[in-house]
Amino acid sequence: MNPNQIEELISAALPGAQVRVRSEDNVHYEATVVAREFAGLRPLQRHQMVYRSLGERMGGEIHALQLLTLTPEELAARGN
Repeated sequence: MNPNQIEELISAALPGAQVRVRSEDNVHYEATVVAREFAGLRPLQRHQMVYRSLGERMGGEIHALQLLTLTPEELAARGN
């Protein structure tokens, strides 16, 4: 899979989310996902939402995924 395909899958599961995925080898990925749906959730719950959007691809086509999950307010507080 390439980063664009992963972005599309996450975006389909979290409409309106800002999604950015990077990879140097198309096996190990880094993703930043900013979504209102993350409000009030612990980091593990946020990550589980993203993992569900990728389904069985996790551990298969996607060997490793490093996640940064933020609400829009958290992103703004970081100055990004």
